[in-house]
Amino acid sequence: MTLPPGPHGTGPRGTGPAGNDAAGTYPVILLHADAPAKPASGAACNGCGVCCAWQPCPLGVLVSGRRQGACRALWWSAPHRQYRCAMVSGARRLWPRLPALAERALQGLARRWIAAGAGCDCDAEVSRAADAPGGSRD
Repeated sequence: MTLPPGPHGTGPRGTGPAGNDAAGTYPVILLHADAPAKPASGAACNGCGVCCAWQPCPLGVLVSGRRQGACRALWWSAPHRQYRCAMVSGARRLWPRLPALAERALQGLARRWIAAGAGCDCDAEVSRAADAPGGSRD
């Protein structure tokens, strides 16, 4: 999936302008082929994974140790055919020794920090690589 360049508002969670980088290339994020299409900004989250694969949220920055690129907490749920946040649906995926009580507390905090239930806050415009300029179906 590519994110087309140009002034398209802000990136996920107000992280800055969406669009091309200094070299004029399209940012590319890799997502599961069965991932749902990104919903419109403000629409209910459908687990497409675009926002978290593009840039981590503030919690994801802490979890991943980076401010750009895919969040380490993002994982694909094959039975649900959508992406999930490990901080919400099972932090032990990343931290196996995390006590159960701490995991439950973290889940509640994570839901607040990622604004779960508040709708899509990623206004990036996306296209499949095959549909992007210079894209191919290979």
